[in-house]
Amino acid sequence: MTTTRLQALSGEDPPLHALAERLLALAEAGLPAMYLPDQDTFVFTRAARPAPDGGWTLESRGVSTRYAAITALGVRLLPEDRQRAALGGHTAEEFAGLLVERLPQVTNLGDAALTAWAAAETGHPKLADALDRVAALDAADGPRYTVEAAWVLSALAAARHSVDVEQRIAAARDRLLAARIGGSPLFPHATGPGLVPWYRAHVSCFADQTYPLQALARTHASGDDPRALAAADACGIRIGELQGQAGQWWWHYDARTGRNVEGYPVYSVHQHAMAPTALFDLADAGGTDLRAAIRRGLSWMAAPAELAATDRPESVIRDDLGVTWRKVFRGDPKKAVRAARGLTTRAVRSARIAPLDRVFRPTAIDRECRPYEFGWMLYAWLAQERSAARSAAATGEQA
Repeated sequence: MTTTRLQALSGEDPPLHALAERLLALAEAGLPAMYLPDQDTFVFTRAARPAPDGGWTLESRGVSTRYAAITALGVRLLPEDRQRAALGGHTAEEFAGLLVERLPQVTNLGDAALTAWAAAETGHPKLADALDRVAALDAADGPRYTVEAAWVLSALAAARHSVDVEQRIAAARDRLLAARIGGSPLFPHATGPGLVPWYRAHVSCFADQTYPLQALARTHASGDDPRALAAADACGIRIGELQGQAGQWWWHYDARTGRNVEGYPVYSVHQHAMAPTALFDLADAGGTDLRAAIRRGLSWMAAPAELAATDRPESVIRDDLGVTWRKVFRGDPKKAVRAARGLTTRAVRSARIAPLDRVFRPTAIDRECRPYEFGWMLYAWLAQERSAARSAAATGEQA
Protein backbone atom coordinates (compact mmCIF):
# COMPACT_ATOMS: atom_id res chain seq x y z
CA MET A 1 0.00 0.00 0.00
CA THR A 2 1.42 3.39 -1.00
CA THR A 3 0.99 6.53 1.07
CA THR A 4 1.46 10.08 -0.13
CA ARG A 5 3.14 12.63 2.06
CA LEU A 6 -0.19 14.40 2.36
CA GLN A 7 -1.86 11.24 3.63
CA ALA A 8 0.96 10.66 6.10
CA LEU A 9 0.41 14.14 7.51
CA SER A 10 -3.16 13.25 8.46
CA GLY A 11 -1.87 10.88 11.14
CA GLU A 12 0.80 13.30 12.38
CA ASP A 13 -1.20 16.53 12.62
CA PRO A 14 -4.86 16.55 11.47
CA PRO A 15 -5.23 20.39 11.55
CA LEU A 16 -2.11 20.79 9.41
CA HIS A 17 -3.39 18.06 7.11
CA ALA A 18 -6.54 20.13 6.60
CA LEU A 19 -4.39 23.19 5.88
CA ALA A 20 -2.32 21.27 3.32
CA GLU A 21 -5.48 19.96 1.63
CA ARG A 22 -6.81 23.51 1.45
CA LEU A 23 -3.59 24.75 -0.13
CA LEU A 24 -3.49 21.94 -2.67
CA ALA A 25 -7.10 22.63 -3.67
CA LEU A 26 -6.20 26.29 -4.06
CA ALA A 27 -3.23 25.35 -6.26
CA GLU A 28 -5.37 23.31 -8.62
CA ALA A 29 -7.96 26.07 -8.77
CA GLY A 30 -5.37 28.76 -9.38
CA LEU A 31 -3.17 27.14 -12.03
CA PRO A 32 -5.62 27.36 -14.96
CA ALA A 33 -5.71 31.15 -14.62
CA MET A 34 -1.91 31.18 -14.91
CA TYR A 35 -1.94 29.25 -18.17
CA LEU A 36 -1.68 31.13 -21.49
CA PRO A 37 -3.56 29.00 -24.06
CA ASP A 38 -2.41 31.05 -27.04
CA GLN A 39 1.23 30.30 -26.16
CA ASP A 40 0.84 26.92 -24.40
CA THR A 41 2.90 28.04 -21.45
CA PHE A 42 2.61 29.67 -18.03
CA VAL A 43 2.85 33.26 -16.94
CA PHE A 44 5.79 34.55 -14.95
CA THR A 45 3.52 35.95 -12.25
CA ARG A 46 0.00 36.95 -11.30
CA ALA A 47 0.22 40.34 -9.59
CA ALA A 48 -2.48 42.21 -7.69
CA ARG A 49 -3.63 45.76 -8.21
CA PRO A 50 -6.31 47.55 -6.18
CA ALA A 51 -9.87 47.06 -7.39
CA PRO A 52 -12.61 49.74 -7.20
CA ASP A 53 -14.46 47.76 -4.53
CA GLY A 54 -11.45 47.83 -2.20
CA GLY A 55 -10.32 44.32 -3.06
CA TRP A 56 -7.73 43.09 -5.51
CA THR A 57 -7.65 42.35 -9.22
CA LEU A 58 -5.02 39.98 -10.58
CA GLU A 59 -3.20 40.54 -13.85
CA SER A 60 -0.83 38.21 -15.68
CA ARG A 61 2.70 39.37 -16.42
CA GLY A 62 5.37 37.77 -18.57
CA VAL A 63 6.03 34.13 -19.35
CA SER A 64 8.46 31.63 -17.84
CA THR A 65 9.88 28.40 -19.22
CA ARG A 66 11.30 27.32 -15.86
CA TYR A 67 8.02 27.93 -14.08
CA ALA A 68 6.22 25.93 -16.75
CA ALA A 69 8.61 23.00 -16.28
CA ILE A 70 8.27 23.08 -12.49
CA THR A 71 4.51 23.15 -12.84
CA ALA A 72 4.64 20.07 -15.05
CA LEU A 73 6.72 18.26 -12.42
CA GLY A 74 4.03 18.83 -9.82
CA VAL A 75 0.95 18.37 -11.99
CA ARG A 76 2.33 14.99 -13.10
CA LEU A 77 1.19 13.61 -9.74
CA LEU A 78 -2.49 14.42 -10.38
CA PRO A 79 -4.95 12.08 -12.12
CA GLU A 80 -4.99 12.55 -15.89
CA ASP A 81 -8.23 14.55 -16.04
CA ARG A 82 -6.91 16.99 -13.47
CA GLN A 83 -3.60 17.24 -15.30
CA ARG A 84 -5.50 18.34 -18.39
CA ALA A 85 -7.49 20.88 -16.39
CA ALA A 86 -4.30 22.48 -15.10
CA LEU A 87 -2.27 22.29 -18.34
CA GLY A 88 -4.60 23.66 -20.99
CA GLY A 89 -5.90 20.25 -22.02
CA HIS A 90 -2.52 18.50 -22.03
CA THR A 91 -1.28 15.69 -19.83
CA ALA A 92 1.98 16.37 -18.01
CA GLU A 93 3.87 14.19 -20.50
CA GLU A 94 2.34 16.03 -23.45
CA PHE A 95 3.14 19.38 -21.90
CA ALA A 96 6.70 18.30 -21.15
CA GLY A 97 6.93 17.36 -24.81
CA LEU A 98 6.00 20.90 -25.82
CA LEU A 99 8.80 22.20 -23.63
CA VAL A 100 11.27 19.71 -25.10
CA GLU A 101 10.35 20.80 -28.63
CA ARG A 102 11.22 24.38 -27.71
CA LEU A 103 14.62 23.51 -26.24
CA PRO A 104 16.64 24.50 -29.33
CA GLN A 105 15.58 28.10 -28.63
CA VAL A 106 16.30 27.88 -24.89
CA THR A 107 19.57 29.53 -23.86
CA ASN A 108 19.30 29.38 -20.06
CA LEU A 109 20.85 26.36 -18.37
CA GLY A 110 18.29 26.29 -15.55
CA ASP A 111 15.35 26.35 -17.95
CA ALA A 112 16.84 23.49 -19.96
CA ALA A 113 17.66 21.43 -16.86
CA LEU A 114 14.15 21.75 -15.47
CA THR A 115 12.69 20.79 -18.85
CA ALA A 116 14.90 17.69 -18.92
CA TRP A 117 13.87 16.87 -15.35
CA ALA A 118 10.21 17.10 -16.33
CA ALA A 119 10.86 14.94 -19.40
CA ALA A 120 12.54 12.31 -17.20
CA GLU A 121 9.77 12.17 -14.62
CA THR A 122 6.99 12.04 -17.21
CA GLY A 123 8.77 9.33 -19.20
CA HIS A 124 8.94 11.41 -22.36
CA PRO A 125 10.58 9.58 -25.29
CA LYS A 126 12.76 12.57 -26.20
CA LEU A 127 14.51 12.66 -22.85
CA ALA A 128 17.90 12.04 -24.45
CA ASP A 129 17.41 15.09 -26.70
CA ALA A 130 16.57 17.21 -23.69
CA LEU A 131 19.70 16.06 -21.88
CA ASP A 132 21.80 16.81 -24.96
CA ARG A 133 20.58 20.41 -24.85
CA VAL A 134 21.47 20.64 -21.17
CA ALA A 135 24.95 19.31 -21.95
CA ALA A 136 25.42 21.85 -24.75
CA LEU A 137 24.47 24.75 -22.48
CA ASP A 138 26.68 23.39 -19.69
CA ALA A 139 29.72 22.69 -21.85
CA ALA A 140 31.76 25.81 -21.19
CA ASP A 141 34.10 26.01 -18.21
CA GLY A 142 33.43 28.44 -15.42
CA PRO A 143 31.10 28.89 -12.47
CA ARG A 144 27.37 28.31 -12.51
CA TYR A 145 24.66 29.64 -10.29
CA THR A 146 24.20 27.04 -7.59
CA VAL A 147 20.47 26.65 -8.15
CA GLU A 148 20.97 25.89 -11.84
CA ALA A 149 23.83 23.48 -11.11
CA ALA A 150 21.52 21.70 -8.67
CA TRP A 151 18.76 21.41 -11.26
CA VAL A 152 21.24 19.85 -13.67
CA LEU A 153 22.07 17.18 -11.09
CA SER A 154 18.39 16.55 -10.28
CA ALA A 155 17.60 16.11 -13.97
CA LEU A 156 20.45 13.63 -14.38
CA ALA A 157 19.45 11.71 -11.28
CA ALA A 158 15.88 11.46 -12.56
CA ALA A 159 17.15 10.22 -15.94
CA ARG A 160 19.84 7.76 -14.81
CA HIS A 161 17.67 4.66 -15.12
CA SER A 162 16.64 5.57 -18.68
CA VAL A 163 19.82 7.06 -20.14
CA ASP A 164 23.52 6.45 -19.44
CA VAL A 165 24.50 9.62 -17.58
CA GLU A 166 26.82 8.24 -14.89
CA GLN A 167 29.87 10.29 -15.83
CA ARG A 168 27.78 13.44 -16.04
CA ILE A 169 26.20 12.73 -12.66
CA ALA A 170 29.63 12.38 -11.06
CA ALA A 171 30.78 15.69 -12.55
CA ALA A 172 27.59 17.53 -11.57
CA ARG A 173 27.75 16.12 -8.03
CA ASP A 174 31.42 17.03 -7.61
CA ARG A 175 30.75 20.57 -8.83
CA LEU A 176 28.20 21.10 -6.07
CA LEU A 177 30.33 19.50 -3.37
CA ALA A 178 33.38 21.55 -4.35
CA ALA A 179 31.38 24.79 -4.24
CA ARG A 180 31.15 24.77 -0.44
CA ILE A 181 33.42 27.19 1.39
CA GLY A 182 35.71 25.69 4.04
CA GLY A 183 33.86 23.45 6.44
CA SER A 184 30.50 25.17 6.13
CA PRO A 185 27.52 22.86 5.50
CA LEU A 186 25.79 25.54 3.43
CA PHE A 187 26.11 26.30 -0.26
CA PRO A 188 27.12 29.64 -1.83
CA HIS A 189 25.15 31.50 -4.48
CA ALA A 190 27.52 30.37 -7.26
CA THR A 191 29.80 27.37 -7.68
CA GLY A 192 32.86 29.59 -8.05
CA PRO A 193 33.99 33.22 -8.19
CA GLY A 194 33.06 35.52 -11.05
CA LEU A 195 29.26 35.56 -11.10
CA VAL A 196 28.64 37.45 -7.85
CA PRO A 197 30.24 40.76 -6.75
CA TRP A 198 33.03 40.19 -4.20
CA TYR A 199 31.29 42.14 -1.45
CA ARG A 200 28.32 39.78 -1.38
CA ALA A 201 29.89 36.55 -2.60
CA HIS A 202 29.50 35.08 0.89
CA VAL A 203 25.71 35.65 0.91
CA SER A 204 23.50 32.83 -0.33
CA CYS A 205 19.76 32.37 -0.25
CA PHE A 206 17.32 29.68 0.85
CA ALA A 207 17.01 28.31 -2.69
CA ASP A 208 20.81 27.91 -2.75
CA GLN A 209 20.34 25.40 0.08
CA THR A 210 17.17 23.51 -0.77
CA TYR A 211 17.87 22.75 -4.41
CA PRO A 212 21.41 21.37 -3.86
CA LEU A 213 20.40 19.30 -0.84
CA GLN A 214 17.46 17.93 -2.81
CA ALA A 215 19.64 17.12 -5.82
CA LEU A 216 22.28 15.40 -3.69
CA ALA A 217 19.68 13.44 -1.75
CA ARG A 218 18.03 12.29 -4.97
CA THR A 219 21.43 11.34 -6.38
CA HIS A 220 21.98 9.02 -3.43
CA ALA A 221 18.43 7.66 -3.60
CA SER A 222 18.81 6.78 -7.29
CA GLY A 223 22.25 5.19 -6.81
CA ASP A 224 24.44 4.61 -3.79
CA ASP A 225 26.34 7.83 -3.07
CA PRO A 226 27.17 8.35 0.64
CA ARG A 227 29.16 11.56 0.01
CA ALA A 228 26.19 13.16 -1.66
CA LEU A 229 23.86 12.10 1.15
CA ALA A 230 26.24 13.35 3.85
CA ALA A 231 26.42 16.79 2.24
CA ALA A 232 22.65 16.95 1.81
CA ASP A 233 22.15 15.89 5.40
CA ALA A 234 24.53 18.48 6.81
CA CYS A 235 22.81 21.24 4.86
CA GLY A 236 19.32 20.12 5.87
CA ILE A 237 20.24 19.87 9.53
CA ARG A 238 21.78 23.34 9.52
CA ILE A 239 18.88 25.18 7.92
CA GLY A 240 16.62 23.32 10.34
CA GLU A 241 18.69 24.60 13.26
CA LEU A 242 18.36 28.14 11.90
CA GLN A 243 14.58 27.96 11.37
CA GLY A 244 12.63 30.78 13.03
CA GLN A 245 10.64 30.31 16.22
CA ALA A 246 7.37 30.61 14.31
CA GLY A 247 8.53 28.16 11.62
CA GLN A 248 10.01 30.73 9.24
CA TRP A 249 12.51 29.53 6.66
CA TRP A 250 14.93 32.43 6.50
CA TRP A 251 16.12 33.98 3.26
CA HIS A 252 19.83 34.88 3.40
CA TYR A 253 22.78 32.97 4.87
CA ASP A 254 26.53 33.37 5.21
CA ALA A 255 27.84 30.44 3.18
CA ARG A 256 31.22 30.66 4.96
CA THR A 257 29.97 30.37 8.52
CA GLY A 258 26.61 28.63 8.18
CA ARG A 259 24.87 31.52 9.93
CA ASN A 260 21.80 33.57 9.09
CA VAL A 261 22.51 36.98 7.52
CA GLU A 262 18.99 38.35 7.08
CA GLY A 263 15.73 36.54 7.69
CA TYR A 264 13.32 38.49 5.54
CA PRO A 265 11.50 38.19 3.25
CA VAL A 266 9.75 35.01 4.32
CA TYR A 267 8.37 33.42 1.14
CA SER A 268 5.18 31.39 1.15
CA VAL A 269 6.65 28.94 -1.37
CA HIS A 270 9.47 28.12 1.03
CA GLN A 271 6.98 27.35 3.79
CA HIS A 272 4.48 25.19 1.90
CA ALA A 273 6.56 23.72 -0.91
CA MET A 274 10.32 24.17 -1.31
CA ALA A 275 11.38 23.20 2.21
CA PRO A 276 8.94 20.26 2.28
CA THR A 277 9.96 18.80 -1.08
CA ALA A 278 13.70 19.05 -0.32
CA LEU A 279 13.50 17.76 3.25
CA PHE A 280 11.08 14.97 2.35
CA ASP A 281 13.52 13.87 -0.36
CA LEU A 282 16.32 13.96 2.20
CA ALA A 283 14.42 11.65 4.55
CA ASP A 284 13.42 9.37 1.68
CA ALA A 285 17.10 9.01 0.76
CA GLY A 286 17.97 7.87 4.29
CA GLY A 287 18.94 11.25 5.71
CA THR A 288 17.77 12.98 8.86
CA ASP A 289 14.01 13.05 9.44
CA LEU A 290 13.07 16.75 9.56
CA ARG A 291 9.31 16.35 9.34
CA ALA A 292 8.84 18.37 12.55
CA ALA A 293 10.56 21.33 10.88
CA ILE A 294 8.40 20.83 7.78
CA ARG A 295 5.28 20.98 9.94
CA ARG A 296 6.46 24.13 11.73
CA GLY A 297 7.11 25.77 8.39
CA LEU A 298 3.73 24.83 7.00
CA SER A 299 1.96 26.12 10.13
CA TRP A 300 3.33 29.62 9.43
CA MET A 301 1.01 29.78 6.42
CA ALA A 302 -2.09 29.65 8.62
CA ALA A 303 -1.21 32.80 10.57
CA PRO A 304 2.13 34.50 9.86
CA ALA A 305 3.48 35.75 13.18
CA GLU A 306 4.71 38.96 11.55
CA LEU A 307 1.19 39.96 10.53
CA ALA A 308 -0.62 38.88 13.68
CA ALA A 309 0.58 41.95 15.58
CA THR A 310 -0.60 44.47 12.98
CA ASP A 311 -3.79 46.52 13.28
CA ARG A 312 -5.41 44.62 10.42
CA PRO A 313 -3.98 41.11 10.18
CA GLU A 314 -4.21 39.72 6.66
CA SER A 315 -4.06 36.13 5.49
CA VAL A 316 -1.50 35.13 2.88
CA ILE A 317 -3.92 32.43 1.69
CA ARG A 318 -6.52 33.84 -0.70
CA ASP A 319 -8.92 31.08 -1.69
CA ASP A 320 -11.16 33.67 -3.33
CA LEU A 321 -8.41 34.69 -5.74
CA GLY A 322 -6.74 31.31 -6.21
CA VAL A 323 -3.37 32.51 -4.91
CA THR A 324 -1.12 32.60 -1.91
CA TRP A 325 0.56 35.98 -1.46
CA ARG A 326 4.21 35.64 -2.34
CA LYS A 327 6.02 36.93 0.74
CA VAL A 328 6.09 38.94 3.95
CA PHE A 329 8.88 41.52 3.94
CA ARG A 330 10.24 44.61 5.64
CA GLY A 331 9.21 47.19 3.07
CA ASP A 332 12.61 48.86 3.44
CA PRO A 333 13.61 51.10 0.50
CA LYS A 334 15.86 49.38 -2.05
CA LYS A 335 16.22 46.35 0.25
CA ALA A 336 18.39 48.42 2.58
CA VAL A 337 18.48 45.93 5.44
CA ARG A 338 19.60 43.09 3.20
CA ALA A 339 22.32 45.24 1.63
CA ALA A 340 23.55 46.57 4.97
CA ARG A 341 23.80 43.14 6.52
CA GLY A 342 25.47 41.70 3.47
CA LEU A 343 28.15 44.39 3.60
CA THR A 344 28.72 44.26 7.36
CA THR A 345 28.92 40.47 7.55
CA ARG A 346 31.52 40.58 4.79
CA ALA A 347 33.81 42.45 7.19
CA VAL A 348 32.56 41.14 10.55
CA ARG A 349 31.09 37.69 10.25
CA SER A 350 28.86 37.93 13.31
CA ALA A 351 27.57 41.48 12.70
CA ARG A 352 23.80 42.01 13.02
CA ILE A 353 22.95 45.79 13.15
CA ALA A 354 20.06 45.07 15.52
CA PRO A 355 18.39 48.53 15.26
CA LEU A 356 17.39 47.74 11.69
CA ASP A 357 14.93 45.15 13.04
CA ARG A 358 13.11 47.84 15.00
CA VAL A 359 13.09 50.45 12.24
CA PHE A 360 12.01 48.16 9.39
CA ARG A 361 9.49 45.71 10.78
CA PRO A 362 8.44 42.82 8.49
CA THR A 363 4.76 43.66 8.10
CA ALA A 364 4.52 44.33 4.35
CA ILE A 365 2.97 41.82 1.91
CA ASP A 366 4.04 41.14 -1.67
CA ARG A 367 0.71 40.51 -3.39
CA GLU A 368 1.65 38.32 -6.30
CA CYS A 369 1.83 34.58 -6.97
CA ARG A 370 3.85 32.54 -9.46
CA PRO A 371 2.93 29.17 -10.98
CA TYR A 372 6.06 27.37 -9.80
CA GLU A 373 4.89 27.92 -6.23
CA PHE A 374 1.94 25.64 -6.92
CA GLY A 375 4.03 23.22 -8.99
CA TRP A 376 6.41 22.60 -6.12
CA MET A 377 3.51 22.39 -3.67
CA LEU A 378 1.93 19.55 -5.64
CA TYR A 379 5.35 17.91 -6.02
CA ALA A 380 6.04 18.12 -2.30
CA TRP A 381 2.80 16.73 -0.91
CA LEU A 382 1.45 14.33 -3.54
CA ALA A 383 4.63 12.29 -3.96
CA GLN A 384 4.73 8.87 -2.34
CA GLU A 385 6.24 8.52 1.11
CA ARG A 386 9.38 6.39 0.69
CA SER A 387 11.55 6.92 3.76
CA ALA A 388 12.83 3.85 5.59
CA ALA A 389 11.53 5.15 8.91
CA ARG A 390 8.05 5.69 7.52
CA SER A 391 7.95 2.31 5.82
CA ALA A 392 9.02 0.59 9.02
CA ALA A 393 6.36 2.40 11.03
CA ALA A 394 3.71 1.42 8.53
CA THR A 395 4.67 -2.27 8.54
CA GLY A 396 5.65 -2.63 12.17
CA GLU A 397 9.17 -3.69 11.20
CA GLN A 398 12.50 -2.24 12.26
CA ALA A 399 14.19 0.01 9.73
